[in-house]
Amino acid sequence: MNAASRQPRRARPVTAPAPPEHPPRVAQILAAARAVLTAEGSDALTMRRLAAELGIRAPSLYKHLPGKPAVTEGLVAIALAELSAVLHDSVRRARRGREVAALLRAYRAWALAEPNLYRMASGGPVPRDALPSGLLRWAAEPFHLVAGEPALARALWSYAHGMIMWELDGRQPSGPELDATWSAGAAAFQAARRPT
Repeated sequence: MNAASRQPRRARPVTAPAPPEHPPRVAQILAAARAVLTAEGSDALTMRRLAAELGIRAPSLYKHLPGKPAVTEGLVAIALAELSAVLHDSVRRARRGREVAALLRAYRAWALAEPNLYRMASGGPVPRDALPSGLLRWAAEPFHLVAGEPALARALWSYAHGMIMWELDGRQPSGPELDATWSAGAAAFQAARRPT
């Protein structure tokens, strides 16, 4: 087997999916839902609470969205699109040999800045059929770009998610020890990666 045949096949670059075009009232509902989620957490995000935030009655929301699952799906799409854009940017700007560290830094910073939105987007089954076409591929691509092969990309994404959940749940000591754990993971994945 020659060296060329051992190299992972390069996937075609994925282009950013078009953001969903919501009618103005649906966009307003999703913005209000994000505000409630950010300020008060997912338990506070009810159709009644959302209607109160908008100054309307709860039944009026159903004229625009079929129920809370549609609100959740809209927020998940927003979260994946935003996080993906941040990760793609971090990979584009990364210094050679520091791609994994740059990706993990960006992932961590976004998740810590948006903990409730992150939890909503990463907890439970992915609403694949409700997401914009191509969004999940776009979300996964930064991990594939820095890992160089699918299994390592999935392992890297799993590592990032697990570390963030530990951090958000307060299961890791904060400060230098936690930073050192992130750095050690970045170094291990950087050493294991296959250049694309």
